[in-house]
Amino acid sequence: MKRAVVYLLQFSRRILGRLRVLWVILLAAVLLSGCVQYNVGVNFEGEHHGQIVQQIKLGEQLTTFSNDQAQEWLISIERRAKQLHGKTNRLSDREIVVTIPFSSGAELTSKFNQFFNPVIKKDSPSKAVETVDLPQFDSKLRLEQGNFFFWQRNHLSYDLDLRSLGVVSAKGNVVVTPDSLLDLQFRLETPWGAKRVKRDMDALSPEVYDNGRQLVWKLKPGQLNHIEAVFWLPSPLGFGAIAILLLVLGGFYLKYKSFPWSATEPIAPATLSEVQ
Repeated sequence: MKRAVVYLLQFSRRILGRLRVLWVILLAAVLLSGCVQYNVGVNFEGEHHGQIVQQIKLGEQLTTFSNDQAQEWLISIERRAKQLHGKTNRLSDREIVVTIPFSSGAELTSKFNQFFNPVIKKDSPSKAVETVDLPQFDSKLRLEQGNFFFWQRNHLSYDLDLRSLGVVSAKGNVVVTPDSLLDLQFRLETPWGAKRVKRDMDALSPEVYDNGRQLVWKLKPGQLNHIEAVFWLPSPLGFGAIAILLLVLGGFYLKYKSFPWSATEPIAPATLSEVQ
């Protein structure tokens, strides 16, 4: 009888232990749901003008439980933007908008990759602040451009490894899925619209808005994310060359009353009889 009571107590403890773990998981999922909303956008306004726009909003639950670290993380984001000649706008103590301008495709890729993959020197005073940032992940943006006189073809590809964003227990088990903690989006805006590249079956499919002028991809935390899109931009260089050519032809016509390719009748030399 005594042995049976001991077995019953041990079994009850195991059941309560499992229920306690389950309760912690459910409580964390509820309290931390939607902790971070991170929207990244690349806006092209022309061939030589655009902006990287980021909007970060921290959930109220996160700032309640860890407000100091959350504020330090936002400060580190402001510092990165300033280093890249960007601007920040604090909408509240939990929300911030970052705007980083770029004037070429090369500058876009350089600033974008530098922002998400910062190189921190060992003796940098900001090293302590950067340690509260999100876990390290691989982020690589590429932009291939080709000129076709009047237009410029742009092929944008983006690879983002978010497998490090899962919440893992000491035993290596996933306690809370990262989807419940993070809401991540990547947005591409172009003046003439963009199209997804379908040759890569692993690429994410975007949601299309404004007749293709805005594509929005919902990124998947805890997974590898691949994005590809192609869009065209007007080339000011090509249009400028045509404008100069038209001005030259207009000036030539005003002076000679004809165009360079027009046929002209040769003037016959005067004969001796006509002179007399």
